[in-house]
Amino acid sequence: MEKEKVPVRLMIQRAKEALGFSYAPYSDFRVAASLLTTGGTVYTGCNIENAAYSPGNCAERTAIFKAVSEGERDFAAICIVNEDQKGGHGLCPPCGMCRQVMMEFCRPEEFFIILAADEDHYEIYTLEELFPLGFGSGNLKE
Repeated sequence: MEKEKVPVRLMIQRAKEALGFSYAPYSDFRVAASLLTTGGTVYTGCNIENAAYSPGNCAERTAIFKAVSEGERDFAAICIVNEDQKGGHGLCPPCGMCRQVMMEFCRPEEFFIILAADEDHYEIYTLEELFPLGFGSGNLKE
């Protein structure tokens, strides 16, 4: 999919809707994501914290795992939104673990990552830009 054809506003709206499902009682830092398949389906996810901290899951991985668990494997873009402890919205890039999961299922030079504060304030990157020299399945093949 070409960058200009990504339905950015729709993805931001869907991600913002998913913020309401975030479970972040410890950090009060809510994150949500919307994931666009190459077929046009949108999956959403939110961050889910845990009192033990490490069993928690990021919004991006939640969306990807939901899609993969339903048979999807071809992704065009993901949009990430957040709300901080004071109710503010800024640009929230994916953590390293989420970038690694994206690397497993996406073509780095073709997969777009939208970091959005709102419908008018966002930036778009490719996975390759945010995860240069990423480790993927190609590194395991001779």
